[in-house]
Amino acid sequence: MRINNNMSAVITNNQLLGTEDTLANVMEKLSSGFSINHASDNPSGIAIAGKMQAQIEGLAQASKNGSDGISVLQTAEGALNEVTDMIQRMRELSVQAANGTNSISEKKSIQKEIDSLLEEIDRVAETTQFNNINLLNGSLDNRSYAEHATRIQTSNSVPAGLYELTINSAAEQAATQADVAAADVHNSQVVNSYNNTTTDFSVSTPAYTNFKEFIDGMTWTETVTDNTTGAVISTKSGSGLGMSGSIIINGHSVELTQGTSGEGVYELLRDACEVAGAEISSPEGAGTYSINSIKYGADANLKIEFSSISFAQCLGFFSGVTDTTTAAIDHKVGKNADISLTFDDGSGKSMFGKHASYKTDGNHITVTDVGGFEMSFLAEAGYEKDDTQNIDGKIVFNVTDIGSMNLHIGANKNQNMEVRIAAVTTEFMYIDDINVTRVNGAEDAMNYLDGALGYVTSVRSQLGAYENRLEHTTKSLDATEENMTSAISRIQDADMATTMVEYTKLNVLEQAGTSALAQANELPQLALQLLQ
Repeated sequence: MRINNNMSAVITNNQLLGTEDTLANVMEKLSSGFSINHASDNPSGIAIAGKMQAQIEGLAQASKNGSDGISVLQTAEGALNEVTDMIQRMRELSVQAANGTNSISEKKSIQKEIDSLLEEIDRVAETTQFNNINLLNGSLDNRSYAEHATRIQTSNSVPAGLYELTINSAAEQAATQADVAAADVHNSQVVNSYNNTTTDFSVSTPAYTNFKEFIDGMTWTETVTDNTTGAVISTKSGSGLGMSGSIIINGHSVELTQGTSGEGVYELLRDACEVAGAEISSPEGAGTYSINSIKYGADANLKIEFSSISFAQCLGFFSGVTDTTTAAIDHKVGKNADISLTFDDGSGKSMFGKHASYKTDGNHITVTDVGGFEMSFLAEAGYEKDDTQNIDGKIVFNVTDIGSMNLHIGANKNQNMEVRIAAVTTEFMYIDDINVTRVNGAEDAMNYLDGALGYVTSVRSQLGAYENRLEHTTKSLDATEENMTSAISRIQDADMATTMVEYTKLNVLEQAGTSALAQANELPQLALQLLQ
């Protein structure tokens, strides 16, 4: 029996200390609810749980990002709903204007409402925003750059890169030209059987290099004679337009009065052209002036008729009138642009595929290919290949993947969804110049508005597809977050039932250990009995 070292007490105390440490650890789990409170509790488990917690928090934020994206798309789609209604209203007005019961003044009233609606569409496109981000003006579409081309649009299937084509011949307007530099004297005669008289016209048209001066410099003499006696009844002379007559441009007629000044004639012709869907151009010093259709391409028409060949000559058309019966100029038709594509040869110079094809509507050119590839643009008027001027006629498009809205819909980097919203302006829908007051303007307006309606519907369909995708994305993110939360719970959350069983066991052991230690501490006192 030894009294210096009570090994029973030492052993019992060590066991009691171990029980206390384990009990403290169990109580920490019970109070925190976690089975891992320190790295030493489960080194690999805490590493896994840390990564999973980052994923869970990222998934939660990604779900919020997706919900914000849905809000953006709903905002844009709501605005496009109003744009659709405005296009429908303009088409209704165009149908109304096409009815022959409407006069020019009534068509002008209809055009005022159409102009107002066009302005409102552009206003909606420029001001529809979400968090100060413009949605419908094209700022959320991929950027494409090119010289000699505007209104560039590319579908989602057009990859970023360079695309090259050549304008072999530019689109043309329907056009006719008068020569005011050609001096001429022409005569005409009208026999009036009612009063047995004959009226002779003699018009002198000196050469000029300006249309208005040409008219103002014109002199004319009108002599009325009796057919029976040959006596001169009256003589009249003057300057200005040599004779009265009418000109019909694309079916729209305008009456011109003898003696009207050059300024007056030009104004009347200009107004007539505006209604007829044409324009008059009189360059200074050119010696000619021309009447052109406003439209370009094969759909552009220009038909001009005069009341007489003599009247046509008074307006400078000395050689243009080919039909002597109707005093009409040959029906002129415009021409679409002719282009050639540069196909992909592996050099990266141009990425047009070998199956790519194109269609032209005046200057409006659309290139299509398999897989939904579509690129459209408006070529610069008059730009074409011209070897004499060292113009190659090439247009190189630099299509980028910059500009779209990237929605971060994942917990990790580069887990993005690209959202592109095309510009919904009157310019990009090609309805910025519709005018129902022109000849055939109402029919043209219906055609262009049908195209605009299809364009807006396509944009809305794309937004709907994005929105449906995001709804599924957010549901998937929420489900993944739920499953990952369940997984991390199994790793780091304490099983309270099992832990409580462990706590009860350790509590009993601690009490037992305390009692045993007290007994062990009494053992050295037994040695005193041996010393008695």
